[in-house]
Amino acid sequence: MSEARDRVLRELLADSHVMPLERVAARVAEASEAVKLWDVRIYLVDVQERVLRLLTGPGLKARPGEERTLQVEGSLPGESYQHGNILLGTPDAEDHSGHFLWWVPLLDGTERLGLLRIRTATDDTDTRQSMKALAGLVALLVVSKRDYSDAHARLVRSEPMDVTAEMQWTLMPPRAYADDRVVIGAMMEPAYAVSGDAFDYATSGEIVHLAIYDAMGHNTAAGLTANLAMAACRSRRRAGLGLVEAAEAVDQVLYEQFAGDRYATAVLSDLDTRTGLLTWTNHGHYPPVIIREGRWVAQLQCQPSPPLGTHFDVETTLCQESLQPGDRIVFYTDGITEARSAGGEFGLARFLNFLIRQHAEGLPVPETLRRLIRAILDYHHGELRDDATVLLAEWNGPGAYSTEEVEARAGLPPSQGSDLRH
Repeated sequence: MSEARDRVLRELLADSHVMPLERVAARVAEASEAVKLWDVRIYLVDVQERVLRLLTGPGLKARPGEERTLQVEGSLPGESYQHGNILLGTPDAEDHSGHFLWWVPLLDGTERLGLLRIRTATDDTDTRQSMKALAGLVALLVVSKRDYSDAHARLVRSEPMDVTAEMQWTLMPPRAYADDRVVIGAMMEPAYAVSGDAFDYATSGEIVHLAIYDAMGHNTAAGLTANLAMAACRSRRRAGLGLVEAAEAVDQVLYEQFAGDRYATAVLSDLDTRTGLLTWTNHGHYPPVIIREGRWVAQLQCQPSPPLGTHFDVETTLCQESLQPGDRIVFYTDGITEARSAGGEFGLARFLNFLIRQHAEGLPVPETLRRLIRAILDYHHGELRDDATVLLAEWNGPGAYSTEEVEARAGLPPSQGSDLRH
């Protein structure tokens, strides 16, 4: 089986170089039959992580009665998506083949893309390894092609996206990342109509950069301000400048463009993953929060500098804090804590208690944030008057973690498939 599996993966990879996304579903389903993986279907999660939608295309249409949309909440496929576990499902009533039906997480690193649905005649080690190998390759195919595919954009959207949101989601990094040093997750709502919020992160050697922005206003100009701030900061960082110099450059660029009429609050930070030393500057923004050992919470205090773009002649303050292994550092915008409903503000205490409770339940960072956004939207009956953005990073500690430890912290299924549950 392993020889056949390797051949199928090589052929799919070779074909992928000239294969548009619309043909991926049919080609994957056809090729998989050679390793006895039958009726393979690809489901991709929507922007808000509420539903999973069937990817079709030329040569692979939805069959009569086949579910095109699956709910993330309250369904077996949704449970597979939320927890990153390969789960055994219940075959359709008309399926008398005696085959097993599987739901297999579709992951690019720690970014959750969706699921594969697969039928197999056997449940053995080779079959499980084939399913996981196929899911890994399909994830790479989807990620490599989605940025150039309007079909992908339409599939993962439930409503039209405004111009500002189109800019923000295009420029920002994926909502999840993990390596043996850190696990990072981010979420932003309202997903289809954001205005001035943005998050950013990047790695450079042993340093992990983390930033959050909240631009003045709730219109397209606010989105332009946030995008310009993020691009200016990246430009200076990538030229080798430090946080203070990068902040000064952002301030200068915004002032030159808007003459002080537009500005952005922000927190810019660097985490040294060798030591856990967090260095940051605060520009009129809410201070970051540390969650330690699932119960200890502290707001990091730092003399705030003026918002970026105001061009006040005030020296930028650089602050530092030593993290402990397992600490979670949380950045957020005012839409998280200040949004109001008839019951009042969601509030900082409710926000932090939610994160602590989810952490205590052992949920990985991406799933914790997905549930947080759902809780905030439910609290405000689905309507937010301001952008709500959160960026969360967990430092694993100075030692290199094993593959199994990284997978556990990031919510990934174990490499050897031992997490399969009936």
